[in-house]
Amino acid sequence: MMEIRKLPAAAGAEWLLSAFRLLRRSPMGFGLLALIYAGLSFALVLGVQFAPAVGGALQLIFFVIGPLLIAGMIFAAHEVDQGREAAPAHLLAAIRTGRTWRVISTLLPQLAVVLVCLALLYVIVGQQSVEKLMEVSLKLQAEAQTKGAIDPNLMADLLKELPVGRLLMWIIAVFAIGFGAIFFTLTIIPDMMFTEVRLVEAMKRSYRVCTRNLLSLLLFLIMGFVVMMAFSVGLGILGALASMVGGDKAMLLVNSLGNGAFVVFLAAAMYFAWKQMLGESPAATQVEETPGIAM
Repeated sequence: MMEIRKLPAAAGAEWLLSAFRLLRRSPMGFGLLALIYAGLSFALVLGVQFAPAVGGALQLIFFVIGPLLIAGMIFAAHEVDQGREAAPAHLLAAIRTGRTWRVISTLLPQLAVVLVCLALLYVIVGQQSVEKLMEVSLKLQAEAQTKGAIDPNLMADLLKELPVGRLLMWIIAVFAIGFGAIFFTLTIIPDMMFTEVRLVEAMKRSYRVCTRNLLSLLLFLIMGFVVMMAFSVGLGILGALASMVGGDKAMLLVNSLGNGAFVVFLAAAMYFAWKQMLGESPAATQVEETPGIAM
């Protein structure tokens, strides 16, 4: 029988604080995980820039391996929580434990959200406006690539051609859908890494624990947003300084490093959210390496 713990509202803040404390227990190990993620992200950006023809394929590859990397970070968080050290090999934990396709299947809810948002874009904004939006995006992208920056006057002129009101309605709808999706996805990766549940059951469990601990979830999201904004400001300053010294590539590298660090932190917070809300039985903590790959 699944155990769903009812936590106080302050638990949402505790997930973030526990993640900070955990990272301090293995700074070198988690730093290497962040560095590997940043390196892959930086390579992706450079690949898209220098080989646009294969950019879509590179983005698809990174999209697929993304959950595997996050699962590895969550596994590393579990190991450090148990008194061991984080290591780069943990990024392959999903593969080594035979949970590759289980973890990759967590992309299905994300794809569903993307499709729903795209459908709403056409419904709310309209096909002609969507086509115009794509034209504007291409023009702004070309401007940025040729001149290194976007002319504010050009941006203002192009935005006048778009239905800003309907775009705002769509953005609000996307935020609402994204918030709802969190209920179904917050704990599914750690749940599928440390237990034998499959995707649908993991989504049900995530929804139940999130609805039962709604105040904790809200506090977690609010404080997480504050942390993200503060982190983004600091990263923006470092990126600007790096750009002055080493150009755009240096700024991209700094951004990639910052994103890697934040993803590791977020993975640790997801681990503690799962651990405290769903519980961790002795069977759940024994993740053995198997030669096969289970779905």
